[in-house]
Amino acid sequence: MNPTTTAFSSSSTRVPALRAGLAAIGLLLGPSVRAQDGSARPPPPASGPAIFSGSMTPPDYPIPYRAPTVEEITAVMSRVRAYLEVASPARVINRKTREEITDFSKPNPDAGLDRGENNAFLLISYENGVTYAGMLLAGEVTGDARFTDFTARRFQFIADRLPYFRMQYNANPNPMERWTLRSMIAPHTLDDAGAMCAAMIKARRAGVGPDLLPVINTYMEHISHKQFRLADGTLARTNPQPETLWLDDMYMSIPALAQMGKLTGEAAYYDDAVRQVLQFSARMFNRQKGLYMHGWSSNTPDHPEFYWARANGWAAMAMVELLEVLPEDHPHRTEVIDLLRAHLKGLAACQADIGLWHQLLDRPDSYLETSASAMYVFSMARAINRGWISPVAFGPAAQLGWNAVATKVNARGQVEDTCVGTGMAFDPTYYYHRPRSAYAQHGYGPVLMAGAEMIRLLKNDNFTIATGIIQYIPKSPKP
Repeated sequence: MNPTTTAFSSSSTRVPALRAGLAAIGLLLGPSVRAQDGSARPPPPASGPAIFSGSMTPPDYPIPYRAPTVEEITAVMSRVRAYLEVASPARVINRKTREEITDFSKPNPDAGLDRGENNAFLLISYENGVTYAGMLLAGEVTGDARFTDFTARRFQFIADRLPYFRMQYNANPNPMERWTLRSMIAPHTLDDAGAMCAAMIKARRAGVGPDLLPVINTYMEHISHKQFRLADGTLARTNPQPETLWLDDMYMSIPALAQMGKLTGEAAYYDDAVRQVLQFSARMFNRQKGLYMHGWSSNTPDHPEFYWARANGWAAMAMVELLEVLPEDHPHRTEVIDLLRAHLKGLAACQADIGLWHQLLDRPDSYLETSASAMYVFSMARAINRGWISPVAFGPAAQLGWNAVATKVNARGQVEDTCVGTGMAFDPTYYYHRPRSAYAQHGYGPVLMAGAEMIRLLKNDNFTIATGIIQYIPKSPKP
């Protein structure tokens, strides 16, 4: 298995590989489906009222066409956690010799964080911010303290080593940045600050880990007062062109602002978070398609609109996480919910036949991408569980999405077919050919968050899930 495959293919050419992956992880494909050796498999236990499909020939589904069990979802998340425990160690090393450093009495210019397997895992990054939040959510939903402890131990490591790296930074303000805690000491971008800050506030609110309020305040100072903004206050970048919006920055700012509002009770944080949703959407949301373009520049009114999958995932999760803590009486809450509904409807319309979503959402010849698919599953499942969207309309999309995402978690716990870090471009070729890798950290947190929220969905007693055909049936239908 090559985690750095770069070729893309349509969903039809990926079915044999998906079947092999399903066999490897032991998932049933559905009622009356035959195994690879030709023997008939027994149907899975009924999870709700059976609905006759009208066909006497059992379909050969390429993904599990049934409700997953809590145990199956938990097993997937546990493999991810076990892999990251090994692949992403928390320790300080000499970058030249790779030996562990244990003397923190004086700065060492060669000291850095261990970047783990394949030199791929950064302990502090926006990707890992999502992972830490995902571990917290997984622990909350499953009751398995090993998930919670993952985040608690790494936050404790950060707290313990922060004075050392601050001493190193003061001695040399420009060390090998991505090896150190520079982005925590002196954040330069929203990528440095937002996702990590949101995870730290969630941990603080839950009473998990050390007191990182000084770090939280440093991050929030950057987001609220130092990050470049457009004249109307929209958080923006100055590259690759002046006054540029990246859709990614909805997640790199809004959850942190919202969580800070919840932590402090200060309405200004909520107001800024809502303002970002509305002003990003005014420029970047295509209401006809129900999708967001990835990039916007003040330099041109004639934007080529590329609907990059993960950027749309960042936007969906940002709105969901804002609504989770936004006061019910906030004057713009209904507007955010309406935007979320329109966006999730557009995303559901783009779902591929096997349950995943394409790298470019409206271009089915682009490859199927895992991290974005997991983001949509989380966002849909959370929105159903909170009553913001209809389980009848979106439950099947979330369920099929999870079943497909689960096939992308291999036996080691690696999340496969995740697009690597991606900038904002105005041409299709760039997006089509971004590499995929199991070492792209972007996939791990979303899988944990999607799995946890799917467990809540399965336990939601407001509806039942049919067997034989995936339908969510309300227990009290609306008149």
